[in-house]
Amino acid sequence: MQMLDFPPADWQASLKNAVTDPAELLQLLRLPEIFLEPAKRAETLFPLRAPREFIARMKPGDSEDPLLKQILPLDLEFYDKPGFTTDPLAEAEARPSPGVVHKYRDRVLLILSGACAINCRYCFRRHFPYAENQLGGDSWQEALSYIGENPSVNEVIFSGGDPLVTTDRRLARMLDDLEKIPHLERLRIHTRLPVVIPSRMTPALIKRLSDSRLSSLIVLHINHPQEIDSALIKALSPLKAAGITLLNQAVLLRGINDTPEVQIQLSRKLLSAGVLPYYLFLFDPVKGASHFDIPVDEAQQIAASMQRALPGYLMPRLAKEIPGRDSKTLILPQGNFSP
Repeated sequence: MQMLDFPPADWQASLKNAVTDPAELLQLLRLPEIFLEPAKRAETLFPLRAPREFIARMKPGDSEDPLLKQILPLDLEFYDKPGFTTDPLAEAEARPSPGVVHKYRDRVLLILSGACAINCRYCFRRHFPYAENQLGGDSWQEALSYIGENPSVNEVIFSGGDPLVTTDRRLARMLDDLEKIPHLERLRIHTRLPVVIPSRMTPALIKRLSDSRLSSLIVLHINHPQEIDSALIKALSPLKAAGITLLNQAVLLRGINDTPEVQIQLSRKLLSAGVLPYYLFLFDPVKGASHFDIPVDEAQQIAASMQRALPGYLMPRLAKEIPGRDSKTLILPQGNFSP
């Protein structure tokens, strides 16, 4: 395969320049200091991190801004609600080797990095032991051997953290190795980075994905229509032109996107950006984020209203991930569960 050039990228500067100080965040958004001390306390549980490009989409002076509420640390995170754990999806039981998660028969998830461009307060991996799951050197070879010895695996999922904090050069090397495994057919990348730093979608990365023998899919994580702006639409356009499938998965979050109106607008705006709705997840019960949770019956009512307003191709599948099951659990708007 032709060697690609990987010049320094602006997205890496944006990554380094992310806001990590609650005082600076409040100052940028002209918010009162009453939020400062709670934010300082809660960031000891999970650090604040937000790219300036994402903050620029927030409304100054609005403490109820749906993007702000996804990243602002709150005292509510200290509430220890029963049933909310540090490993809500029981991933510790599905790691055959460091950095490898194998829950479903035909696909394997690889933890490429423990870092993210943005720390979402509701993240189900906010307590994940990334230090024990570094993929590199021997652990990378061990992961390749595991995949190679399991012919039922036909898809690899790059995850994290966020896999796209990894450089284009390292991603290309990893893809080179995976392409040598004959039974692999698809590469899926789960990422929020193009949403919060659109310049991440570099020409070199897009070319490498489009040149691969593996079919490439990118699953974005967009929770609110306000996250979709002209910069994101422009960044996604070359991916569509390269034939890379773009999907979105969102999480239902209390006080952020828990109305039919917001969800309907999100589905329509996703289509305008060339992205198809994929999943709408019920909240994973992670410790420190129970204030985002929404009951199943309320989620079903939201989904029923969406179904009445949207064509089928714009209706994401309402689902919940339940540990130990061999697939996602689909939840029907009518109130019935489908395994």
